[in-house]
Amino acid sequence: MSCEQKPCVVPAENFNAVEDAATLRSAMKGFGTDEEAIIELLTSRSNAQRQEIKEAFEKEYERDLIEDLKSELGGNFEKVILALMTPPNEYMCKELNNAMEGMGTKEDTIIEILCSRPSEEIKEIVSAYEALYDRPLVEHLCREISGKFSRLITLIATGTRDPAGTVDPEKAKEDAELLYAAGEEKLGTDEETFNRIMSHSSFAQLALVFDEYKTLSGMTIEQAIKHEIGGHLHDALMAIVECTQSPPAYFAKRVHKAMDGMGTVDTALIRIIVSRSEIDLDSVKDEFERIYNRTLYSAIANETSGDYKKALVALLKV
Repeated sequence: MSCEQKPCVVPAENFNAVEDAATLRSAMKGFGTDEEAIIELLTSRSNAQRQEIKEAFEKEYERDLIEDLKSELGGNFEKVILALMTPPNEYMCKELNNAMEGMGTKEDTIIEILCSRPSEEIKEIVSAYEALYDRPLVEHLCREISGKFSRLITLIATGTRDPAGTVDPEKAKEDAELLYAAGEEKLGTDEETFNRIMSHSSFAQLALVFDEYKTLSGMTIEQAIKHEIGGHLHDALMAIVECTQSPPAYFAKRVHKAMDGMGTVDTALIRIIVSRSEIDLDSVKDEFERIYNRTLYSAIANETSGDYKKALVALLKV
């Protein structure tokens, strides 16, 4: 993928899982809970280190750290802390499952998770999903979404995208011509061609395809998608385009959308801040300020409150 990736959360130096487990035990033992201590510790450790703390906690105290946290915390603050304590791939699987279970399907969540990630990460999520839920992710997706949108998403979930960094300039020209023939050059739209190219090519290859498309047609691929395709398929294709250009900018827009309008979409805000914290959250902050002319810190501070706000802000490392 293009664009420098700068994380906010990095592994702590001089890490000691047993000492950290003791700190958490003290924060939850007795009358009242020291939320500040929990926030300070967990937001300054990597996810891999948090898993070691969890193991040390169980070994030292014969208690389940996750259950203890659940019993002490509540609301959105609890959701942030539990998200931090969940291995990344497992967390994405749970978010996908939540998006498909219950009343209605949250297509935005499915698009955000599956359309933004390179093939290696998708394969890890697919494997983790079947281990967690004893059913293939593709099977579950096919039951919940339909049409050409379903075709694109299932192609992505079956791991058809080329490995990260795979490029072929000549094929980029061919694919640009195919996209032009499938859309602007004909009456109606051949969505299958869009789906095949957008789900198979690496993000680096897609960047070449989009450049060739503009040279060939005189318009951007975004303009073509807007003219030719609607609904959830439009949203998914646009997500792929945006992540090809700049994943941090894509996630900055997603964060803004989660906080824009009446009420905050807390699950989306938590998912993006936590899941990007060790990948490119610092870059997301930069893009948020560039696009919206305000800091991500100020936006979160205005839209959230209490320990929930403190935990999210702590992850921003401002």
